[in-house]
Amino acid sequence: MSEIHKSAIISPKAEIGENVKIGPFTVIEDGVIVGDNCDIKSSVLLAEGTVLGKNVNVFHGAAVGSVPQDLKFGGEKTKAIVGDGTTIREYVTFNRGTTYHNRSECGKNCLLMAYSHVAHDCLIGNNVIMANSVNLAGHVEIEDYAILGGLVPVHQFVKIGAHCMIGGGFRVQQDIIPYALVGGYPLKTVGMNSVGIKRRGFTKEAVRSINTAFKILFCSKLNTTQAVERITNDTDVIPEVQVILDFIARSERGIVK
Repeated sequence: MSEIHKSAIISPKAEIGENVKIGPFTVIEDGVIVGDNCDIKSSVLLAEGTVLGKNVNVFHGAAVGSVPQDLKFGGEKTKAIVGDGTTIREYVTFNRGTTYHNRSECGKNCLLMAYSHVAHDCLIGNNVIMANSVNLAGHVEIEDYAILGGLVPVHQFVKIGAHCMIGGGFRVQQDIIPYALVGGYPLKTVGMNSVGIKRRGFTKEAVRSINTAFKILFCSKLNTTQAVERITNDTDVIPEVQVILDFIARSERGIVK
């Protein structure tokens, strides 16, 4: 049975799952879908177009599904989707999409810490951690298990690869390849996120192969195109390395070197 505070304002056109908790002064608008076992704290706004999966926790003052801060937005019907098991902490803002993607989406088991911002048409994978006050501009894509340190601003259309880690306070202007550890002014790839990928069960062979690819990409005097050719032709391209090559092929802003 759900527990809904008497001061909460819930549209009759919203869909509320089983065993949902909704705190005082929370507002849930038309068409919102809230999955089973969600915990919505006080003074939360779930605006029209919001879809929460199961076991989602939304803390005090967060606003999910607000209209985009994009002057091209024309009031179209779009969504803000949050996957199962994700936690949205205090005062997070999570805008819905525009016609570009028709949605902004965060995957499963993510943690969006206090005051972080997800702009329109952002696509966030599973098990992503965004620390306090991370700010994503529109159209940012973040792959699984990426970790963004506190106060990181990310430029629009940037892609952030899986299993990478970005140090706190650094501005991200270009794409970051999978498995990278990045930081500094200007931002640079300082190595492989070896601790993170070992914790996630990567084999020793995979770690060695990724490390070899990183040395060719970042420690040789080759440009990116030449480095990709050498990796392709002169190394054993295991699936973990192919992930890097595929990411580079998709990059439109260039990669952080």
